Amino acid sequence: MSDTILRRDLIAGAGAALTTALFTGNLKGANDKTNVGFIGLGAMGSGNLEYAIKAGAQPVTVCDVYQPHLERAVAAAARYGVTVKTTADFREILADKSIDAVCISTPDHWHAYMMVEACKAGKDVYVEKPSCVYVDEGKKMVAAARKYNRVVQGGTMQRSGGYFKQAAELVKAGALGDVTFCHAYQCGLVKKAGYGNPADTAPPPDLNWDLWLGPAPERPFNPNRWGVKAATFPTFRYFWDYAGGAMTDWGVHLIDPIHQCFGEVMPTAVTALGTKFYVDDNTETPDTMMATFYYPHFLTTYESRTCNPMPMFDKKDGAATVIHGTEGTVFVNRRGCWLTPTKSSGTAQAWENNNEMRDMNVPHWKNFLECIRTRQKPASEIETTVRSSTVCLMGNLALRHKTRLDWDEENWTVKQEEVRSALKEKYRSPWKLEV
Repeated sequence: MSDTILRRDLIAGAGAALTTALFTGNLKGANDKTNVGFIGLGAMGSGNLEYAIKAGAQPVTVCDVYQPHLERAVAAAARYGVTVKTTADFREILADKSIDAVCISTPDHWHAYMMVEACKAGKDVYVEKPSCVYVDEGKKMVAAARKYNRVVQGGTMQRSGGYFKQAAELVKAGALGDVTFCHAYQCGLVKKAGYGNPADTAPPPDLNWDLWLGPAPERPFNPNRWGVKAATFPTFRYFWDYAGGAMTDWGVHLIDPIHQCFGEVMPTAVTALGTKFYVDDNTETPDTMMATFYYPHFLTTYESRTCNPMPMFDKKDGAATVIHGTEGTVFVNRRGCWLTPTKSSGTAQAWENNNEMRDMNVPHWKNFLECIRTRQKPASEIETTVRSSTVCLMGNLALRHKTRLDWDEENWTVKQEEVRSALKEKYRSPWKLEV
């Protein structure tokens, strides 16, 4: 695919609406079950398995490099009366022609490779966020979805939640007036010891550490690099080889609603500062960070702090997206959506304590399965997830390279040549990302 064609398909211009019917293919009947293979059955993968079953999918095979995860997934499926096969090698799922779609809930550094290979194998894909670890991976993910006519749903499931849809409706209807500032934040209080400083050791006998690493650099096994037993959500996300810390973990969820409200526009410039001021463990990503994103018509700040749980904007919430306009402010998160007018004569509105609006994951899977049948664009079509992920990756790059980054939308890169090499994926042999 030429660069010109790729730019045309990937980038229709800042803020341009995505087309309604991006894909072509054979339509499935309304009553046909979609056979799904699940790759990665950790915290998110286990959740996705159950959400998919509740949404009407037919799990066929589950895959994980850690045997206890496979056993747990088999038991979970059985509780719903579903029998699944197991494998420790994702390539067996991709080679199985009876499988229509795959769910990729692996550590982040595997997302791009597996998604592209699944598209090449003729599978539709549900891939967790962040979409990628390197900016250029995201470009190739979009190119693969287009080239192989695949429905690819990103794991930014808030887009299928009622509170976030309500916030987008308010912004698009002009209820906030002119918007010049947005704020995304998450906060909490962790132990100063963090996850500790465990020594490198031999991997567990029921874990294939080499395949877990895959395209990432070869490293000795460390309990925190793997992180499955260190926390509910594994601590691999706090090492640069595999993820991007809070910025790509929470940050994608907090910035994505802004893109949903304003039509997928990208920032033109990014600055960021942060470090490990407080936590004393062997993880690498910041415990405290502030990033600023210069969008064409407004600024967005992203704040991450782990040494103080004080919520903001009179809300008892540790994470939220806030959009400020001349006529009002919208505060939205997974607990509700609140509209506060700027003038005393205005009327405040609240959407909260609504189970239907709160639900996100099952509706997101239902949307994915419906789009597999109709070949329409899903709620989190891969380009939207790539855009939100790329913004967060740029925040980390600005921090790590100690420089302001200016975004080149047309060429999907940054204008600072000295940083461009950091946008390209660096895969360990024999893995190669080829569309």
